[in-house]
Amino acid sequence: MTTLAPPPAPVHDGGPRHRAEPPAGGGLAARARRLLTGTPEDPRWARPALWAILLLATALYAWNLSSVTGNTFYNAAVYSGTKSWKAFFFGALDAGSFITVDKPPFALWVMGLSARAFGYGTWQLMLPMVAVGVGSVALLYRMVKRDFGVVAGTIAALALTLTPITVAISRDTNPDPILVFLMLLGAAALTKAVRTGRLMPLVWSGVAIGVAFNTKMMQAYVVLPVFFLVYLWAANASLGRRLRNLAVGTVALVVSSAWWMVIVDLIPASSRPYIGGSTDNTVWDLVIGYNGFGRIFGASSSVGSQGNGASFGGEAGLYRMFNEVMGGQISWLIPFALVALVGGLVLRGRAPRTDGKRAALMLWGGWFVLHYLTFALAEGTFHPYYVTAMAPGIAALAGIGAVMLYRAFVEGSAAMGVPPLERSRAGGRGWVLPGAIAASTVWAVVLFQRVSGSGTLYTVAQVVAGVAGTAAVLGLLVGRFTKRRRLIGLAALAAVVALLAGPAAYSVSAGTTASSNGTNPTAGPNTGGGMGGGRRPSGGAPSGAGSSNGQAMGQPPTGTGSTDTEGAEGADQSQSGRTAGGMGGTQVTSGMITYLKKNQDGATWLVAVATDQTASSIILESGEPVISMGGWSGTDDAMTLAKLKSLVKAGTLHYIVISDSGQGSSNSEISTWVKKNGTAVSDYSGLYRLDASDVS
Repeated sequence: MTTLAPPPAPVHDGGPRHRAEPPAGGGLAARARRLLTGTPEDPRWARPALWAILLLATALYAWNLSSVTGNTFYNAAVYSGTKSWKAFFFGALDAGSFITVDKPPFALWVMGLSARAFGYGTWQLMLPMVAVGVGSVALLYRMVKRDFGVVAGTIAALALTLTPITVAISRDTNPDPILVFLMLLGAAALTKAVRTGRLMPLVWSGVAIGVAFNTKMMQAYVVLPVFFLVYLWAANASLGRRLRNLAVGTVALVVSSAWWMVIVDLIPASSRPYIGGSTDNTVWDLVIGYNGFGRIFGASSSVGSQGNGASFGGEAGLYRMFNEVMGGQISWLIPFALVALVGGLVLRGRAPRTDGKRAALMLWGGWFVLHYLTFALAEGTFHPYYVTAMAPGIAALAGIGAVMLYRAFVEGSAAMGVPPLERSRAGGRGWVLPGAIAASTVWAVVLFQRVSGSGTLYTVAQVVAGVAGTAAVLGLLVGRFTKRRRLIGLAALAAVVALLAGPAAYSVSAGTTASSNGTNPTAGPNTGGGMGGGRRPSGGAPSGAGSSNGQAMGQPPTGTGSTDTEGAEGADQSQSGRTAGGMGGTQVTSGMITYLKKNQDGATWLVAVATDQTASSIILESGEPVISMGGWSGTDDAMTLAKLKSLVKAGTLHYIVISDSGQGSSNSEISTWVKKNGTAVSDYSGLYRLDASDVS
């Protein structure tokens, strides 16, 4: 039977190997040269291309950091952690450790250690985010390159770098960049465990996911089903050994996930902060409720915190990733990734159980599919930046698919003149690549049409995508029938340009345009859909952090700046000209903050307010601890009347904000008691003074 000859080296592994082996020895100098120029078996362009991509990622993530505001919620917690090791450990919003943020503290620890080492400021908080963002690109490159060559690794790294929502969130202080990096570390250790069959890499994989759990709880576990499946199916070990290793790895996962939660829940509630976002002041409730089933089922969940139904990414459903809000953030390469996944699995269908390439396809395909279904169908609180966790799977499949489908296309082109059966098999595969490129190009044009008129950048990118995509498809087809290998190669390069033109335009916009929305960062133009869609401000995000004195989000509080939240927008600012936050109809102004600091009288907390958003803004402006009585949404039972009385009697709290409508506290009993027993500060509506003598 006639068989197809394998394609030349450039098709299979990314290029010829021209370099000679370096001289033996060399020690540190030789390793440094390999770091800069790559290994001898790599083509000469490979390592320079990688360094160029890493430099591009650094530029996009770090450009003009002085314009970055970040998420004031997490910024305030980091600042508080620099003032108190207790607040640091618990992830408390305030240095007095009254209430925690609604996430575990690992990301706060990373930013907090940077701030403690280098001082609290913009670049100090952003340094870890930029580092892990670039590190994720390098790690993905290494993983894809190992199984599919430098071309696949390079395309995957570039695709991840240019994922719009990844650029947007890497320029922010939300925990997601750290989460993604830790998940990739877990995947890297898993693939090593699969290749070698050894136990310790699997243990380290479990530890990495456990640390990721302490970054964003249940979201870190989305990849676990595919991790277990890939190891159980493809690991180079007997079934009994695979099961034993999985059991040990699971123990490592549980221990590394649960240690902080167990410690915190064992500490008496009176000796630690209230667990923000929980219904019973336990981390366990936060895990299964607000950050668990509440995110999936929303207000219909019978477990944990209710009311988790706010979607900033459009309605739940399989189409969510393609809607007007999400499409430009993540969906550019999804059509190509889907074709690559199916086509790759078909091409590797008869490979041995331990085949590394099929295991990699299962890993990245499962990563993508599980995240897609989770985010698309989630009925709880959903922000567009969550889907940055899906980006490595899409990028890896894009790189892998580019190489595998290209090779299949070349084999199909070379099948002319061989027996009909072989020509049919190879030729059928040859149509997949042009079809995938055509579908992705059409989708890119659709996405650009949604933002037509948004600016020259997007108009040019649309033209580039359309022209390059058309040229790629035509070049492939003509090259197929004329057997012109050079034309096929040029068409493949055009395809890369077509597929990445859209993400590049959105990413450049995100990397060079100042955005004040730290709570819901997005890339590209405003598409106007969904709660918090596009670039509209969202609760808790400052719209002009520190603008009165030129401060950015990370600057040390001075008491003279200001931070506006959505609740303060459009409100009467006549008392001081600017506001630091609002609760219902009551504004906390800069003038009020100056008054509070002048009359703090040795109290631990400057003031008690209703929500985290308001408290965090005041913390950053004043530099003093502030109590958030109701957590993020104002519905937490962190403050009770008995607790308030004890704080007032002890002299650790003198001031509380209660609006005229009673909305300054989520507890009407507290509002009634404060208005009855406190002394209203006449210059500031809603502000009451309480002293020990007011407590009966």
